Amino acid sequence: MSSKVIGGAVIGYGGMGEFHASKMESVQGVKLCGVYDINPERNLVAESKSRHAYASQEELLADPSVELVTVATPNDVHMPIALAALAAGKNVICEKPVAMNSCELEEMIKAANKYGKLFTVHQNRRWDEDFLTIRKIIESGEIGNVFRIESRVHGSRGIPGGWREEKAHGGGMLLDWGVHLLDQMLTMMKNYKLLSIYGTLDYLTNAECDEGFTVLARFENNIEWLVEVKTCNFIEMPRWYAFGDGGAAIIRNWDCEGEIARIFNHNDDDVAPVSAGAGLTRTMAPRDTTTVERFPIEKVRSDWEEYYKNVIATLNNEAEIVVTHDQLLRSMKLIEAVFTSARRNEVVTF
Repeated sequence: MSSKVIGGAVIGYGGMGEFHASKMESVQGVKLCGVYDINPERNLVAESKSRHAYASQEELLADPSVELVTVATPNDVHMPIALAALAAGKNVICEKPVAMNSCELEEMIKAANKYGKLFTVHQNRRWDEDFLTIRKIIESGEIGNVFRIESRVHGSRGIPGGWREEKAHGGGMLLDWGVHLLDQMLTMMKNYKLLSIYGTLDYLTNAECDEGFTVLARFENNIEWLVEVKTCNFIEMPRWYAFGDGGAAIIRNWDCEGEIARIFNHNDDDVAPVSAGAGLTRTMAPRDTTTVERFPIEKVRSDWEEYYKNVIATLNNEAEIVVTHDQLLRSMKLIEAVFTSARRNEVVTF
């Protein structure tokens, strides 16, 4: 028996709304019924692309052919729209960050449980190829026991304009990009307890919303993460850097350019000193091919449509949802802890 085709609709037809509408048109098992945006001009854009635009949110939610609603609006109105959709008997995908705080998220989860509907969040960067590649390298043991992982996204154009630079709408880089990078960290470290975090926020040209952040997280087994987003950096830094007791790995960009270095003669004692500034050093003398082998990065291929495929399969009782309520709550509470750490200038322990 073939799976049921799910009728879907999008509320909020900006850049991400366009993305979700396209996915509903391209992914097998879901059919785009239409979209709605509070801005009439955006509805006209949808109609110019032969997409049905509902006259109101109420009309969209009253359409019995719509079973799945994706919320792609500014962050501060995620909760009321999601609650209305769940109460109307719709399953809900919410854009990230799911809510302004964990209390709002708990209300949304409570409503999903009350009405017996699927509620999940578009954590699409779990399917980023650079993330999947570094995770495979680390989990395979290619560089030994990993003790530090650095995850960075750097840009040079400052905080985006519009609602993303306004605190009232949930702007700032911690909520915009941190929700992705911290979710990647927690996903990779699922078997390790988080012990503490220390966070700082950047306010360079915008006193209202953070333009960047740095988070230092410590897990059990002496695993340390540096997670960082900067929007005023004019020299590119690596997307990933992983340190292990048997080697290291670097991924320089989203195209997964980089290399792996593996040590095969760790205790090389025949080291000549090298010049270092105004002195000599053996400790920091570089290694050569007699002790280190270098290998190119093998990119892990993925498909961003897998997110929607998982949602559709879950609604057809053919799979379990990948992005769960427990994961969302943990991530949101971690973001709140970073805000607390930065405000108090202190380490937050768990």
